[in-house]
Amino acid sequence: MTAPLARPSPAAEELATEVIGLLTARGQTVAVAESLTGGLVAAALTSVPGSSLAFRGGVVAYATPLKVALLGVPEQLLAEHGPVHAEVALAMARGVASRLSATFGLATTGVAGPGPADGHPAGTVFVAIGRGLEADACGLKLTGDRAEVRAASVTTVLSLLVRKLREDIS
Repeated sequence: MTAPLARPSPAAEELATEVIGLLTARGQTVAVAESLTGGLVAAALTSVPGSSLAFRGGVVAYATPLKVALLGVPEQLLAEHGPVHAEVALAMARGVASRLSATFGLATTGVAGPGPADGHPAGTVFVAIGRGLEADACGLKLTGDRAEVRAASVTTVLSLLVRKLREDIS
């Protein structure tokens, strides 16, 4: 018996719908670089009908060396800070936007749990949005089980993009 496929939370679906709508209306695109969320951000975005007009693709770089090889995260940055750090999230976001030719890049990195990893307790998460040289990261201290930490990471990174897109309208 196989487990049912995880669906994005209602909050993530709502945010993803707004993201795809705003990006499509502007002729802009998004790509995602995911570590702890393992493809959940991409799943939320692609659950929206018509998402192919704005979603370029994603990279799940769960293993630290893949952050370097696939996303261009500087090795020195990882050596200094490890994979769970705001600057790493920013580098991932910029890297995926550049490599997948997207207007915006989103990134998630952190520790979903159940225990600590890389010297950080479960629930330590960094999400980022990048657009060219412009980028913003957000550090989170989340509670809950593994699934709850991952779900909150998805809604937070999508919220960052929605906020940015709304600011650009003003």
